[in-house]
Amino acid sequence: MTAEPGGDRSPPIHAVVPAGGAGTRLWPLSRRDRPKFLLDLTGSGRTLLQATVDRLAPLAETVTVVTGVAHEVAVAEQVGDGVDVLAEPSPRDSMAAIGLAAAIIGERHGPGALVGSFAADHIVSDDAAFASALAQAAAAAGRDDVSLVTIGLTPDHAATGFGYIAVGAPLGEGRAPDARRVGSFVEKPDAATAARYLAGGAHLWNAGMFVARVGALTDALAELHPELAIGLGAIGRAWDTPERDAVLDETWPTLTRIAIDHALAEPLAAAGRVAVVPADLGWTDVGDADALASVLVPDDRGVAVGTGTRVVAEDSDGAFVHAAGRTVALLGVPGVVVVDTGDALLVTTRERAQDVKGIVESLDGRGLGHLG
Repeated sequence: MTAEPGGDRSPPIHAVVPAGGAGTRLWPLSRRDRPKFLLDLTGSGRTLLQATVDRLAPLAETVTVVTGVAHEVAVAEQVGDGVDVLAEPSPRDSMAAIGLAAAIIGERHGPGALVGSFAADHIVSDDAAFASALAQAAAAAGRDDVSLVTIGLTPDHAATGFGYIAVGAPLGEGRAPDARRVGSFVEKPDAATAARYLAGGAHLWNAGMFVARVGALTDALAELHPELAIGLGAIGRAWDTPERDAVLDETWPTLTRIAIDHALAEPLAAAGRVAVVPADLGWTDVGDADALASVLVPDDRGVAVGTGTRVVAEDSDGAFVHAAGRTVALLGVPGVVVVDTGDALLVTTRERAQDVKGIVESLDGRGLGHLG
């Protein structure tokens, strides 16, 4: 991959795709045993995971998917040959997942290798813009004064469901002219704060895309979380040896459970060692029914319709219906969400779609955990 503008060639990216979680805000489409990254939610013929790998494969030297043992077989079937699939024995959050892949890549390709982490369940509609942003991120990650680079998304509305990135001064990297220092990472804001961020123009959405040299990542982890760095290093050294299973079984359960944002991004930003490349990618995280509806083309009645669903609607502009094999009639319910999966039916509004996670959390207590 060549970084533009400029004539220097950046080291190739080794793409890491963490594929975990149950996507509970998109219930009942997304379940623990069939999470959203394994689903074709847009009718494209490709699942979210497959679309992610399709996007990364032309830009990366290697692609590695990190998933749980419960989904290892399904993931391997979807991505096919040429993609490395690493199975976590148990969930330890994103730092362990990304760190595992980075440790193995470092053993195979050396500490100067560039790794980039990209979620398995996001949609990017502008592949050219993504390739350009990734090239700039790779160039910025090669600097000695940068430990971590992220790609930040230009917000187009005052979203309260995303974290934000406070943008600082220009990085001053010729091969990454758009790159800037990160002032701080900000947790999901309330509506008034999100509106202020949007109006101010100095904040980007945090999409969880990170690029770093393996050596810079492992050095930062050794400084901030030494026990986690030691454990991941031991697993990485053993991975391609007969000792893999023994070391993994002994070490993995002891690893600190922490997200990469809290483990590295936030403290490194406070130390001035994180850069961000702003980008407009046509991005959505497909986090809930409202987000999914926003990427589907509405029909002539203004209703977003899922694959295989028949809808008769009147005065229901902005509604979203996903009920494969069924006919659903809507009358006077603008913005309603109807999702029917045969064993479960969700009726809510697009405004309340973020709150569906709470419904899923209550299933176990009602003896309905098998539906989650």
